[in-house]
Amino acid sequence: MKIKHKMKSSWNNTSLFGIILIAPLLLWIVATIVYPLIRSVWMSFTDVDFLGSNSSFVGFNNYIDLIKDIEFWSAFGKSIIWTIGNALLQVILGFATALIINQQFKGKKFVRTWIILSWIIPTIVLAIIWRWVLNSSFGILNYILQALNLIDQPINFLGSLQMAMPTVIFINTWRWFPFLAIIVLAALQTIPADPYEAADIDGANSLQKFIYITFPMLRPTLSVLGLIGTLWSINIFDVIYMLTRGGPAGGTETIPVFVYQKAFQEYAMNKASAAAVLLFLFLLAFVLFYIKVEPTFKEENFLR
Repeated sequence: MKIKHKMKSSWNNTSLFGIILIAPLLLWIVATIVYPLIRSVWMSFTDVDFLGSNSSFVGFNNYIDLIKDIEFWSAFGKSIIWTIGNALLQVILGFATALIINQQFKGKKFVRTWIILSWIIPTIVLAIIWRWVLNSSFGILNYILQALNLIDQPINFLGSLQMAMPTVIFINTWRWFPFLAIIVLAALQTIPADPYEAADIDGANSLQKFIYITFPMLRPTLSVLGLIGTLWSINIFDVIYMLTRGGPAGGTETIPVFVYQKAFQEYAMNKASAAAVLLFLFLLAFVLFYIKVEPTFKEENFLR
């Protein structure tokens, strides 16, 4: 009995100590995630104009108004285009770059070290650099294209309705694909040499080795990156706003930009909160669907 009592007392002390250790983190999560989320959900059911103003309960009126709002659906469509464009370009460039820098060549360590430079540049610096490079009056890119006789007149990359979205997608991809390349490179380093040696003996070519060895080995990493990358991309606000502010004529107005404009420019915090909640529900449904259909996330694969 004394042994059981001591074990129970020791267990209680250990549990209490563990709770004390994680308490600051839990408080931080509640203060920065849980409370704002609950607050946003509540405001979406009120007619609040801005934070601190009086409000009253209006039920689902804000959601009904949003569903009827063409601007909201336009922003939603732009978010889908933005996310798919970033996902395709980043995966292709990141994967190709990882395969290249995984080879043996002179200066490999230098390339692996400095490829991440674009990712660590602060967003405001990135926006200033690219606005200068793409400027239609004195930008260096237009100067080079005209000097090479590739264009007759300057292109307004960020001010044209046709060019703005592809340009912003390219800039965001330029920033993020090195990060994906480093992650994929780390996964490539974990693939053993034995399967490749066996494939060489069987006479497999490079394409066959990629299809039957490299890609299957990298699929778990790519699946996780696909999920996280999608969630990151669709929630990006700073790059778009600093480059185009959602323009021209709403050409780059995604849901995060739409929410910001409703909340802090039109002082319609109620509709902004409703839009944020709808985006949250959409992303939650996407995560649940992705986890269900992607084999990587099945329980038996985690237990291997």
